[in-house]
Amino acid sequence: MTNLSALDHQPKIVLIGLGVVGAALADELTARGMTEVTVFDSGPLWETGGSSSHAPGFVFQTNPSRVMSELAQRTLNKLDGQSVDGQWLSKRVGGLEIATTEARLHDLKRRHGLASAWGVPSELISAEEAAKLWPGLDPDTILGAFHTPTDAVVKSVPTVRWQAERAQSRGARLVPLTKVVAVESEAGKVTGVRVQAVGSEQPAEFIAADIVVSCAGLWGPGMAREMLGFEIPMLPIEHCFGYSKTVPSLAGQNIATDELRYPMLRHQDFSLYLREYVDRIGIGAYHHRPIGVRPEQIASAEDYQRTGIHPAVHPLTWDDFAPTWAEARRIVPELGEVEFDSGFNGIFSFTPDGGPLLGPVPGTDGLWMAQAVWVTQSAGVGQVVADWIVHDNPGIDTHELDLSRFDPAVVSRRFAIERGEEAYDEVYDIIHPARPTLKLRGQRRSPFYMRQVELGAHFGVANGWERPMWFEANADLPAVAQAPDREPWAAVEWSPIAAAEARATRESVALYDMTPLARLEVEGPGATEFLQAQTTNHIAKSVGAVTYALLLDESGGILSDVTVTRLAEEHYMIGINGNCDTVLLQSRLPKDSPIRVRDITSGTCGLGLWGPNARTLLQRLTEDDISHAGLKYFRSARIEVAGIPVLALRVSYVGELGWELYTTADHGLFLWDEIWQAGRDLGLVAAGRRAFNSLRLEKGYRSFGHDMTRENTPEEAGLGFAVRTDKGDFVGMQALAERPVRSKLSCLVLDDPTKIVLGSEPVYADADSGPVGYVTSADQGYTIEETIAYAWLPAELAEVGGKFSIEYFGERLPATVRSEPLFDPGMERIRR
Repeated sequence: MTNLSALDHQPKIVLIGLGVVGAALADELTARGMTEVTVFDSGPLWETGGSSSHAPGFVFQTNPSRVMSELAQRTLNKLDGQSVDGQWLSKRVGGLEIATTEARLHDLKRRHGLASAWGVPSELISAEEAAKLWPGLDPDTILGAFHTPTDAVVKSVPTVRWQAERAQSRGARLVPLTKVVAVESEAGKVTGVRVQAVGSEQPAEFIAADIVVSCAGLWGPGMAREMLGFEIPMLPIEHCFGYSKTVPSLAGQNIATDELRYPMLRHQDFSLYLREYVDRIGIGAYHHRPIGVRPEQIASAEDYQRTGIHPAVHPLTWDDFAPTWAEARRIVPELGEVEFDSGFNGIFSFTPDGGPLLGPVPGTDGLWMAQAVWVTQSAGVGQVVADWIVHDNPGIDTHELDLSRFDPAVVSRRFAIERGEEAYDEVYDIIHPARPTLKLRGQRRSPFYMRQVELGAHFGVANGWERPMWFEANADLPAVAQAPDREPWAAVEWSPIAAAEARATRESVALYDMTPLARLEVEGPGATEFLQAQTTNHIAKSVGAVTYALLLDESGGILSDVTVTRLAEEHYMIGINGNCDTVLLQSRLPKDSPIRVRDITSGTCGLGLWGPNARTLLQRLTEDDISHAGLKYFRSARIEVAGIPVLALRVSYVGELGWELYTTADHGLFLWDEIWQAGRDLGLVAAGRRAFNSLRLEKGYRSFGHDMTRENTPEEAGLGFAVRTDKGDFVGMQALAERPVRSKLSCLVLDDPTKIVLGSEPVYADADSGPVGYVTSADQGYTIEETIAYAWLPAELAEVGGKFSIEYFGERLPATVRSEPLFDPGMERIRR
């Protein structure tokens, strides 16, 4: 990542694309003192021909993702009250989501909870109240609605102009009708771009740059593939949109005052939306097949210049749109009195998880991306990426925004297409947060996969890996019948078998597949000094030591939590949270460093063997000393297990005696079989992630990305024990001393153990005030018979014994702050 403060000149920044993202970023960069900003776009100002030129501009702030919700809020806050040539940029007409099924009506309660947790005003209203907000809507066709009064419509083209002209006034250079035909680099660092005027046959001109940011929108995948030589997980897809002819009740509207009066209306049970366009109604359809668009199917800049037809606009495919038109006329009977006017297929960008692709591009210093961003989050993204570039601090959690979150091992053209199509299909679906993808299953399988199938594994998926959630082979365990009941939503992707597997772990011994948890090897002269400077804890211990530590940013925010195992003087294995950690450590290596940082996950495999009978079982298979004295807690050793070379780590994420056992992938199946046979008379079971998650919550262990992010400090997250300021300087150490503790991750237990929450619910301190926090991770603690909910609370309220309530589908559930860990606080079960 380019250190701008080390430059002896004002950094030269080139942005590729002047849609809502490029314009927002140019505005925000120049507002932060960057005056050498140049923006190239192959289209004209300001209607450049991409998705921004036709977007309906809906900004719904409620999102299952807190970060995506905040980006939408930032977007509206920036645009409030602004105008261009008398045209408003943003109008907070509100949003209205209607329910025509009981399932949707139930889900709107969850939506209301999400809105409350993220600070978005909202209310659940009746069908009659919805019809008053949207005259013409037939209340007999709906069951109820969700109203968000501060949501808005944003005019994308005027918004582009307003932000771009602000950037221009501060010195930015806007260059339309000019293509970037190459991004050039030298020695792993961006040097500039080559540009060519649209339609010109003159040689491309070189423009020097320290920073290049792709804000190319639907052109992004083609640019990445052709210019940069890699795939990005993004798919442009056509989306049908049409206009009615003049609606009688809207006839005679004044465009200056009555252009838009009603809330944005979403009928998600039929995957459609409606909004006014003066005297007409615009209808958008997601109720059709995904129509993916390859780079060569997008019109060129020359075509746009010749025809005036936006490249992001294709002809309407009526057969795809017709069912939506019929349904719109059903719920708004007045539309049945008018004819269809015109329509088109507009192209938008979709990613596998619905998030944008932001941040530095691994391996090329100075190259950045701000891709797959809709108008909804555009101005907020501009702020975040500008802060990231200028201050190396995006000011917001980025783990679900960073383009590096997708492992190169799974990213491919097929991955982008199939997962992008799935994302389109599910835009308005009721998606349970635990429901796994249905696409490209079986892409990555551990050596134990065939045995897991034989045991009736119910699989989830993580980073392409098939990962058992529970095993039907355990359905006859007595504890299954003792498992608590769950209401239907909480029972999605769940089984009472998980409770039995958790009890088996506590009472006998269980085998867990740890292969999908990513691992790095860090090796070479200086590796110890390097890792000491990157991690918060003291890792320069004796060979064999295992250390829990954190990776921080310069402001003291948590970027990841890791386990560092010292294999030799300058050789380490690190358990990480994903590809972002790999990229981070590689980016922090000194120039020309002999240290090697490489991902070894795919070539290795791992098993967690935990429970009171774990030592008895393992001792049957090894002659090495695995006694408590011989292999202490948080130590590692290379041992033989059934003749197989294994790296044994005496650690436990479930709070029980045992080991993580790692070997090469070719030995994995044999290792599983030997452990399985040796443990049958001891009550050994295979156990899945559902039991694993419950046990870790009982023990109070955190999960990065859920319980803590870069927005939190170690002290706030309850991880101060992993920080050693006496070991020497490390990234973020100085900032920690200056950051106050504003909030605390607190352990809440529901007063009624038969109730459950799942995460992302709002937390209230009293009945008359708004939420004071939100739940991060939650589950039933099967072996302690409590429902556990970790939540962020204001520091002044996070006292043990504090009384709160958590809203779950409209019901307020009393909860109490408890001291942690709830299970085995003295650590007797692990250290024996």
